[in-house]
Amino acid sequence: MNKGLFITIEGGEGAGKTSLLAELAHKLRVKGKQVVTTREPGGIPIAERIRGIILDKANIGMDARTEALLYAAARRQHLADKVVPALAEGKIVLCDRFVDSSLAYQGYARGLGVEEVWAINRFAIQDAMPDLTLYMDIRPEVGLARIRQAGERELNRLDLESVSFHRKVREGYLSLLEREPDRIVRIDAEQEPGKVLEDAISLIERRFAGFFATDVKL
Repeated sequence: MNKGLFITIEGGEGAGKTSLLAELAHKLRVKGKQVVTTREPGGIPIAERIRGIILDKANIGMDARTEALLYAAARRQHLADKVVPALAEGKIVLCDRFVDSSLAYQGYARGLGVEEVWAINRFAIQDAMPDLTLYMDIRPEVGLARIRQAGERELNRLDLESVSFHRKVREGYLSLLEREPDRIVRIDAEQEPGKVLEDAISLIERRFAGFFATDVKL
């Protein structure tokens, strides 16, 4: 049984991760690929319930360590129920956020320590790391303004954090990019959506030749 490909999309609030994921999935399905799209926290019933707790504005007083543990718990169940089975079937899994989010948000921005948060998540994910991570880089001011202007979703607990918090998140992501340049690649998320998609496809094709070709075994 062939192993599939696990690609994650990361970035700060308002970076356009969800839109890019949908566009990539469409492009691949047109080419006849078997694609599973999912998100974190969430993707399965148990993890979606945990997501509701994490993002609920009523839980503004949540302890940072509690937050980190909840993310890791949701991640574990999501992997066990959805990601690992799909990869075992040789499918392409596109996931909106994964472990890098915890490292940037809780490890770096919350000040818990990247290594400390990585230790929690290493236990949760075992060796299930992405084959490639697309980091959508955007200035926090731009991303948060997008969310407010679009009005497409209700503001959640993380949207209400200060701009300085979101700046730290971005710093965290950029430090991860320096730490793992072979896995994480940067996309300028402030470009027009069409250019973002074009860049993402180009980066994926350079990493996995023939990725978007028709009837090519990956």
